[in-house]
Formats: sequence, C-alpha cells, structure tokens
Amino acid sequence: MEPVKKATNYVTESVQSATSGVSKETNKEVARDSNNPIGTRASAAKDALGDKFNESKHDARAEANSPSRGTNNNQGSNQGGGNLI
Repeated sequence: MEPVKKATNYVTESVQSATSGVSKETNKEVARDSNNPIGTRASAAKDALGDKFNESKHDARAEANSPSRGTNNNQGSNQGGGNLI
C-alpha cells in the first residue's frame, strides 16, 4: 500500500509544482508589462517570488515521493536510524 501512497503523493506534488510554475510565469509577464500600473507590477513580482518558492517546494516533495527512488527507505542514506560503523 505504501507504493500507491507514494505514487499518489508524487502525482499530487508534480501537479502542484506545474500549477505554481504556470502562475509564476503569468505573474512575471504581468510584472514586465510596462502598460500595467506600478502597484499591479509590484504585486505580480511579489506573487511570482511566492510561486517560485512553492514550485521549488513541490518539486522537492515530488522528488522525495518519486517512484524511481524505490520503496527501500535505506537507499543511500542513514534515514532509517541505524548505526553507521
């Protein structure tokens, strides 16, 4: 059941990352458009930064749940809490 949960989380985080990426690009375009009022441009720039943060966060979470990482929690790290000798 754990692989299904990880796969679901991977898809969810990937979709959220893509959504944040689209929003970021839209906000960047609004911020760059000199026909928009300065307040609108500043707000869009701020929102683009927030979207970039969210995109990166969701990318990291998707990577953590990536099916290519396998189901073994001890792959390449000591996250299982065991002692290294």
